[in-house]
Amino acid sequence: MPEKHLSTQFDSELSAVSTRVMELGGLVESQIRQAIYALSQFDVEAANAVTATEARVNAMEVDIDRELSSIIARRQPTARDLRLLIAISKTTANLERVGDEAEKMARMVRSIIDSGSPRSLPALELRVAADMASGLLRKALDAFARLDTAAAVSILKEDDQIDQEFNGFVRKLITYMMEDPRMISPSLDLLFLAKAIERIGDHAKNIAEFIIYVVKGADIRHTSMEEIESVLK
Repeated sequence: MPEKHLSTQFDSELSAVSTRVMELGGLVESQIRQAIYALSQFDVEAANAVTATEARVNAMEVDIDRELSSIIARRQPTARDLRLLIAISKTTANLERVGDEAEKMARMVRSIIDSGSPRSLPALELRVAADMASGLLRKALDAFARLDTAAAVSILKEDDQIDQEFNGFVRKLITYMMEDPRMISPSLDLLFLAKAIERIGDHAKNIAEFIIYVVKGADIRHTSMEEIESVLK
């Protein structure tokens, strides 16, 4: 990820912290996989495994931020180096929040199981959106490691597909609850679970935006796709 600098020690520090971010990303991805498995199989053990990983994710976020603060204080980086360190910090925060969403998915799965009616719910329809969100996060991490702006733009566009899946599922779930009011409570758990999946896609999108910030020095949050593509020309 980092470019070469005159200070080999600075290069080493950037490389080390970047590696830690990728390790955090891998850990969060494993949480998502476990959460998706828990959802598809209504597996309590898989759901519990997601929750058990949460403390480790939180600790890694704190460690990475501490290291970033140390680098900034000692090296006083400027321009692109500073943008990179800021983007790494923001990416770390987004990864921690993805872990939170995975833990929320696990919590909702446990609640649905406790309701006694998991097989009556259209939970498997969420699998497509969940797989898309997980894949989008993987693409975002790969693109961040390469600072690939073209891949970043592709990720921003792909997030819209997850939003469409979420909106379609919500419409189906509302109809489902209207047809069988007894399923309203567990269906609401499923709705919160679907929202957690949608938020994972949003965090992947945020990471993609940081890539463009590092490379182009432009904050493209809350801007149109036309404006973003103009920045990259």
